[in-house]
Amino acid sequence: MIVSKFGGTSVGSYEAMSRSAGIITDHPKRRWIVISATSGTTNDLVVLSKHATDAAEVKKLLQQIADRHHEIATHCKNSGLAQKEVDECMLRLTEHVQLATKDAQWVDTLLAFGEDLSTRLFRYVLEDHGASVRLEWAGKWIKTDSRFGNAEVQLEHIQTGIQSYLQSHNLLDCKEIVLTQGFVGSDTLGRTTTLGRGGSDYSAALFAEALGADCLEIWTDVAGVYTTDPRMVSNAHPLSEIGFDEAAELSVFGGKVLHPATTKPVRRANIPLKVLSSIHPDLPGTQILTNPLERPTIRAISVRKEQTLMTLHSLEMLHQPGFLAKIFSILAEHHISVDLVTTSEVSVSLTLDTAHKASNRVEVSEAVLRALNDFCDVEIEYDLALVALIGNAMNQTSGISGQLFSTLKDYNIRMVCHGASANNVCFLVNEAEVEAVAQTIHDQFIL
Repeated sequence: MIVSKFGGTSVGSYEAMSRSAGIITDHPKRRWIVISATSGTTNDLVVLSKHATDAAEVKKLLQQIADRHHEIATHCKNSGLAQKEVDECMLRLTEHVQLATKDAQWVDTLLAFGEDLSTRLFRYVLEDHGASVRLEWAGKWIKTDSRFGNAEVQLEHIQTGIQSYLQSHNLLDCKEIVLTQGFVGSDTLGRTTTLGRGGSDYSAALFAEALGADCLEIWTDVAGVYTTDPRMVSNAHPLSEIGFDEAAELSVFGGKVLHPATTKPVRRANIPLKVLSSIHPDLPGTQILTNPLERPTIRAISVRKEQTLMTLHSLEMLHQPGFLAKIFSILAEHHISVDLVTTSEVSVSLTLDTAHKASNRVEVSEAVLRALNDFCDVEIEYDLALVALIGNAMNQTSGISGQLFSTLKDYNIRMVCHGASANNVCFLVNEAEVEAVAQTIHDQFIL
């Protein structure tokens, strides 16, 4: 069995859904399908969650969501039933928006309507292509804790639930396609949870691991994993293959193709992962493997904008045990996660982790600054960008740093991190210069 996940742009219109359905029915092993919300819908729902008390804004957003899905439904062969299903789902969504309690649990249930709508419609499109479809709610398998907004999965429940489902429905011996949602789960009380933005990839990887799938396919609107963002560097090109370690680093440091957690489950189960284009399914895409044939020193460049740099100075730091522990304790107390760290005798610089946030920028509150200012001077800088060179054995390759800094002699480089990982070298630059920096590095080290 192959697990295939289709992103928002791959199901954003009837034409896109039909193209994706054709991809699925073209291969007999593509029988566990994971779908994201239609493109734009999750963004609309996020805005709706923030303006739920504004009647005019709520009406506009609900109409926008309804129109998007009715447009798809009108093209289905069974248009009447598809339209009715959209209406029923929109009625439930409207009732949910009107609830008095609007807490984190309410937001997760709200956001899950996007995946609910898209899978209900995609079932009709698959049936238009002659498929036999079993539509299931992902929350019956993706069991999580109750940390709404970014829930932690409970792996043992997923494995047990999937295997039981396979056996009870005899799915290995029939031709039915299982269609389900990405991004959503449920806690032990059955309440809807979500895995964070971009969590559909992670859901698909969890399903692939539990099923012992032959392969996990991530279908998107690009031709695979690129050497860097092609919107930033005109001569960026897709990679034919990349290692799991490299792919994980690339996603964490700003690569948008994969959710940062996606590689973990498939790597544990040694399942190949492919990133493919639903617009051009004839292209080979990128294969992510445990042991790629080639292991270049530098494979790709990743960029993450809107970085926040915090620098703390104190003479008391000199030979003072527990100074760093005190800093990290305060940050942990305020739920701030640290990404990169560099230290000197009397100062420490760190960037703030944004891997699971919709926006990369982290605003440091007055409460955090007061707590830190009690024992050190704090400087906060915004409008920086993180550049990461991704590759292999970089901590054992002579001359990488020298070549890099020589190439970038015309730019001001901040906070270099080299040696902590075999798969990356990171540094900060001014955000206004990052595209020129990325182009320069790409021309020198990739081409």
